[in-house]
Amino acid sequence: MAKNENRNDVGLKCSECKNINYFTSKNKKNTPEKLEQKKFCKHCRKTTIHKEVK
Repeated sequence: MAKNENRNDVGLKCSECKNINYFTSKNKKNTPEKLEQKKFCKHCRKTTIHKEVK
């Protein structure tokens, strides 16, 4: 099985407490801009914006 070379592993960092709470992969060919998702932060104990970091 061939490895998909277009996929990147990225971390999602909380915009408030600056902790990296989630890891995911994205297709860098279809989504060249940085990911931004609303996720639950266990350190802040609330739903915040999480932004992509390498």
